[in-house]
Amino acid sequence: MSESGGHIHLVLPDPTERAACFRMLAAGGSRVVRSFASADAWIEADTGADAGLLIFHWRQPGATDGAALLGRLSERRDLAVFVAAERLSIAEARAILRGGAHDLLPAPLDPRLVRHAVDDALGAWRARQDALAHRRAAEARLAALTRRERDILEAIAAGLGNKAIARRLDLSPRTVEVHRANIMRRAGTANVAELLRLQFTAELARGAPENWVHSGA
Repeated sequence: MSESGGHIHLVLPDPTERAACFRMLAAGGSRVVRSFASADAWIEADTGADAGLLIFHWRQPGATDGAALLGRLSERRDLAVFVAAERLSIAEARAILRGGAHDLLPAPLDPRLVRHAVDDALGAWRARQDALAHRRAAEARLAALTRRERDILEAIAAGLGNKAIARRLDLSPRTVEVHRANIMRRAGTANVAELLRLQFTAELARGAPENWVHSGA
């Protein structure tokens, strides 16, 4: 999500609070902000797929309370959820954070605090997306390597020289040299240090989740 991408949704029962937060978040015109009076209204509108960031009160009118709404969102790993609440028990606070909420905001909401929290969340998201794009690019550059070339790259990463790699893989040193040159060419790297940085970055990509980093209690 970017400021011009995924929408920000507010599910706030109090109309004054809802309007104040809407104005603060929509200021500048670079974000799409939608507001709803209740969790039931948000669900009925069926626009949740457009949301990249959701702020809602834990105490909700109607059939769907905050706990039920958070439960519906448990599989949305692409959605940053902020829960506004006051006078929570320790068990409720723990349930909110363990339920995947990105953060817990004090209620009644201060629109300036909301704007600051959203800005921080979007900044962190952009940084993670940039890092993920970098890792994917590294993985793509190494994707063309053959199985043998990958074996040699792993041996290079282990600090082995050409002769040691040749003994390990039952190859001639000259064959290892040829493979090594092909690896550098395919990966688009100028030296071994750059090649190893590329491999390390690609390994991070294979283990990187594509979601918001959620708090936990």
